[in-house]
Amino acid sequence: MTTRIAPRSGIAVRLARGDILTVIDPEGGQVSDMLAVAAEDPREILSNGRTFDYEETIRLTTGARLWSNRSNVMLTILEDRSPHHDFLLTPCSHATFAHFYADKPRHRGCFGNLAEALAPFGVEPDSIPVAFNIFMNVTVDADGRIAVLPPQTRAGDFTRFRAEMDLVVGLTACS
Repeated sequence: MTTRIAPRSGIAVRLARGDILTVIDPEGGQVSDMLAVAAEDPREILSNGRTFDYEETIRLTTGARLWSNRSNVMLTILEDRSPHHDFLLTPCSHATFAHFYADKPRHRGCFGNLAEALAPFGVEPDSIPVAFNIFMNVTVDADGRIAVLPPQTRAGDFTRFRAEMDLVVGLTACS
């Protein structure tokens, strides 16, 4: 099944253990925020801290596993054609836009899109942590300062994941 996510929106999909999820950047230069929760208990949720700790890196690519807050492997990256992903920054939100772009129009961002898509599965907005930002290009300099740079993906670049447990996965077409 192929699903194209409309701009500035989000979806949720169920994955059984062993299912393969391929996220494709159809036009290049795009980002998709991804959040995984255990299908049986939405309080078990994707954790950047556990992932960084257990994988011993912040550069997650082919072979890396994404871990839950309960120290269970949720997803494995099987194939990665993207030069970058981010797992440091939270999904953008109305508050994010107010903070960084006070003079620009505000919208709910990926946070609101994930909250809406995952609500039917018992995920409350306050439970949404840092998302795995597929294709996002965030750099960290020697002083620890971060910079959000344009994605370097080209049309057709993709990342393929295998579900290691029964999951509900929220995905966005980044705002």
